[in-house]
Amino acid sequence: MNPIPAPTRSRFHALLAAGLLLFAAGAAARTEYGVDYTVQFLPKAGQAQVSIAITPGEGSARELRLAMPADRYTQVTGDGQVERRGDTVTWTPLRDKTSRLRYRYRIDHQRRDGGYDARITDDWAIVRGDDLVPSARVRASKGADSKVRLRFVLPKGWTNVDTPFLRARDGKSFVVVNADRSFDRPVGWIIAGAVGTRREILGDTEISVAGPKGDVIRRNDMLAFFNNLVPEFKRAFGDLPPKLLIVSAGDPMWRGGLSGPRSLFLHADRPLISENGTSTLTHELTHVITRIRGADGDDWIAEGLAEFYSIELLRRADLLSDARADKAQEWMARHGRGIKTLSGDRSHGPRTARAVQLFRELDAEVRARSKGRRSLDDVVRALIPLREVSREDLREQVQKLTGAPSAVLATPLLD
Repeated sequence: MNPIPAPTRSRFHALLAAGLLLFAAGAAARTEYGVDYTVQFLPKAGQAQVSIAITPGEGSARELRLAMPADRYTQVTGDGQVERRGDTVTWTPLRDKTSRLRYRYRIDHQRRDGGYDARITDDWAIVRGDDLVPSARVRASKGADSKVRLRFVLPKGWTNVDTPFLRARDGKSFVVVNADRSFDRPVGWIIAGAVGTRREILGDTEISVAGPKGDVIRRNDMLAFFNNLVPEFKRAFGDLPPKLLIVSAGDPMWRGGLSGPRSLFLHADRPLISENGTSTLTHELTHVITRIRGADGDDWIAEGLAEFYSIELLRRADLLSDARADKAQEWMARHGRGIKTLSGDRSHGPRTARAVQLFRELDAEVRARSKGRRSLDDVVRALIPLREVSREDLREQVQKLTGAPSAVLATPLLD
């Protein structure tokens, strides 16, 4: 190996030193400010009193525009300047000290079929943090990042609260971290009150199953289910979040499953495995872990993948026999045989069943072309960073993995 000449060596060292200085400057430019969310549940009013406290540090948040429809977010006041225009509240905090924005949020929300997807009673509350703290467009100082804690004030007799986030060292608050955003908010399902919880550490992930006391919640059954299932999710899609929260309750909550960031809701009456061999729990958990959503007209991608893996991962985890998994796929084929196009903004029922068959065929194609070295799992892992996935994205990733355009994805179903 030839030595680097002295002049070149000097130039190399100078470039290296300059690079290190730039890196250090970039790291130093990353400044923090504090954000404290406090949620107080008010059962008699059917509301939550929420406070957002922002404390300037080396960085600061200078303006927040929050989506706050007036029929659900009321009594909005704060330090600094607060202005409402229609469904948008603009908050300009004080520059040099802690500022608070305060408001009330109406919790109960019914879906079209009458079931609740958010509910507060005298004994408990189930709600999404995405709603308690609405989405916001934040103007902050250059390079600023939020350092966030979430705290709760519980009514008398309410003994427990759980979120998709890990508890802080004080055991009373939660550390809110979202690597995708510089301004963190507590998204995902939240449950509080007279609540029973069972927890398990599986690998590097804490699994928490929580539901109101008095409702028939199969907490231990779900944890046993996860003992087999979590390793298969990790093998299929890579590292899992540090915590997953499953919230469950009976009527009058909505009788289905709903995914959220690092969390999901599952009605207490939903079976872990349905008669047709699918699993609402596994379906929603696939949404939670991959976070893939379909682009406009391509909802079939997210729903088809979730339903495909609701069968396939049960099979891999030995929760379904090969014969039972094959029967589940045959049921899907019958259910979706009348579908002529997969395009549409909402995919469910027969359309999703037809998408499952397409993904089964695509998995077989990828395996055959790669001589067993690749599978649909590899395609999904390549799609996960995109989050919003179109049919063109799907075709592109399959071609990258196999070296040729997919014959399966050339179907008239996608015309």
